[in-house]
This record gives sequence, structure tokens and C-alpha cells, in this order.
Amino acid sequence: KIGLDYFDASINRISAWVTGERAMQQALLCALLVPHDELRKLQDQGNFTKLMVLQEQSKLMPWGAVWAEYLHRVDNVADYYSVIEYYEQQVLANRK
Repeated sequence: KIGLDYFDASINRISAWVTGERAMQQALLCALLVPHDELRKLQDQGNFTKLMVLQEQSKLMPWGAVWAEYLHRVDNVADYYSVIEYYEQQVLANRK
């Protein structure tokens, strides 16, 4: 189970939920891109120098490009703020 901790009473709940959901998806994507098998092999072999180098290189992986491709493939928008802004103006503003 994954918990999303993005609730803030000063922010609309839909925006907080969407932001938290996307952050969770991005964190999972980053975790999936890490070469865990190679890192484990280097750890088991005691090759700590190469392990350190690979860990540092992994930090620079272009996960943002992979995320953008994912959004494209599922027909989702990268700029989700404009959708939230529209919702706030058209729906939430009318609830006052």
C-alpha cells in the first residue's frame, strides 16, 4: 500500500491528490530505472568503487524523458496545472 501525504487545507483537495499521485508515479518510475541487479552483483562481489560510480551515474539518468514518453503514450498532459487551474476557476469558485 502506498500512502500519499499531500493534504493541505489551504490547497484544494483535487489538486493535492493529483500532485501526490503524480509524484508517487514518478518515484516508482525512478525506482524501476535503477539497475538493481547490477548494483546487487557489484555489492556481492565487493566491488564498492564500481558500485559507487554506478550509483552516481544512476542519479543522472534522464527519468524526465521517460516520464514524458509515458505521459505521451497514455494520452496524458505534462502540464496538468492548467487543468487544475481551470477546475479551480470553473468549479471551486462557484462553490462559495
